Amino acid sequence: MTREVLGWWFLTRLALVLVSLSAPLLFNRGAEYPDVRKAWLQWDVWHLNALAQYGYDNGEPSQAPLAAFFPGFPLLVHIVNWTGIGYVAAGIAVSAVASLVAGVYLARLAQYEFPELKNLGPNAALVWYAAPVGVFLAAGYTEALFCAFAFPAWLAARQGRWARAAIFVALAATVRVSGLFLIFALLVEFLTSKKRDWPSAPWLLVPAVPVLGFMAYLKEIHGSWFAWQEAQEKGWAREFTWPWTSLVHTFEAASRGHFAGDRSDWTWMFRAELVALFVGLALLVWLLWRRSWGEAAWVAATVGAFCTSFWIYSLTRATLLWWPLWIGLAVLVHRSRWAGRFYLTLAIPLAALWASAFLTGRWSG
Repeated sequence: MTREVLGWWFLTRLALVLVSLSAPLLFNRGAEYPDVRKAWLQWDVWHLNALAQYGYDNGEPSQAPLAAFFPGFPLLVHIVNWTGIGYVAAGIAVSAVASLVAGVYLARLAQYEFPELKNLGPNAALVWYAAPVGVFLAAGYTEALFCAFAFPAWLAARQGRWARAAIFVALAATVRVSGLFLIFALLVEFLTSKKRDWPSAPWLLVPAVPVLGFMAYLKEIHGSWFAWQEAQEKGWAREFTWPWTSLVHTFEAASRGHFAGDRSDWTWMFRAELVALFVGLALLVWLLWRRSWGEAAWVAATVGAFCTSFWIYSLTRATLLWWPLWIGLAVLVHRSRWAGRFYLTLAIPLAALWASAFLTGRWSG
């Protein structure tokens, strides 16, 4: 199984490399020949690289409040950069290794949940690697690293190995704020699991340690326990908004467009966010129907967080964190050959378009 996952990982990474070499040449032709080496240096990569270089207490070198990002990913990028390969390459290297690890554990989790379906694990990895927003598993973003911790954490939880699960959730909590939702999901899973083990319950406090430590650190340098949220509000308009108001804002952005310029019109992206919201709600209904309470808590918390910002955006990327979605798709693909063909027919061109948009500096989630 691991060998097959490695094969799909390699082929999809190779495809993204080809897109990164061709997209700038095709779409960014201007007065000067485009530098394809900079194709991966887009959007949040700037901020994460700045954080890896300068830390949290050196202003805003990337023109954004860096307290908005958790420290796990930039710390690893900083360490890998000691090899001399540069920060952009270091971020790609971290994501490459993390996406491979995550793919292996997604396959193991899928096979554990559905042992009667042979070869389901590699299929789950394939549909995940081929996701329309799969470029973010290769770029210097946090999704791949988070999944490399979250997927084995959930497999351990399903097996009743609560200490192991808590340690992996704690690691995930150093990477993204999504770790808070994963902590909540782990608590729900523990309380509803037939493998609940009360002597192991104190382990569930471990994931709170890195979160509180990060908050204390930000309090020390920025004077506020909630500097992360304040940075999100300042840089990304993520102040609390009632869900119905957030939906109105998102529908307006999806119909009228925002931030249209020479290289990016965000209208299409807001439409994609609405599709992602629909997928998330459908997934939540399916999980509740299956009585998968922990996974339902995970998806509900994620969707709820995105629906209480000024508008819904970056939810498309967050779908990569929803392992029940990719396992569910793998089950569908396994049971219907035509469903698999339909998924790949739809996903592969969308993945190429999404990657091209990102690699040419257009907003893509």
